[in-house]
Amino acid sequence: MRQIAEFVAVLACGLFTGASVYISLVEHPARMECGPDVAAAEFAPSYRRATVMQVTLAVLGLLSSIAAWFGGATVWWAAGGIVLASVVPYTVIVILPTNKELLRAAPDRSSAETKQLLARWGALHAVRSLLSSAALLWFLCLLIFGHRFDLVG
Repeated sequence: MRQIAEFVAVLACGLFTGASVYISLVEHPARMECGPDVAAAEFAPSYRRATVMQVTLAVLGLLSSIAAWFGGATVWWAAGGIVLASVVPYTVIVILPTNKELLRAAPDRSSAETKQLLARWGALHAVRSLLSSAALLWFLCLLIFGHRFDLVG
């Protein structure tokens, strides 16, 4: 049971991190190259699809890391899950106001304000990529060097 929970935690975290880094390094810069009008139009459907996937993966990563801990792994597994899941409150508190502004019906999507909102969103989203990358690195270190962390488990 413990190994399955650890596997699911790493898999969910890896998928989340891959998607988040892809959005930060590929999708968002590509949408920005198309100009603010196209970028704002593409943002809404991309956001809707990514939200469900990323929330599911973050919660699954957290729950499976806690299950691993309850299954006998060190408390560091639960801590890694908390780092991964921290992207959810960060998104709700920090990024959501910008999301709402981008999703509202704007009369002029090609405005300087829209371009500024999109640039801000990209910078804020990069934090999600860093947090999830840290969680993935954390989990991978636990898999490889886990026996060295048994002092706290």
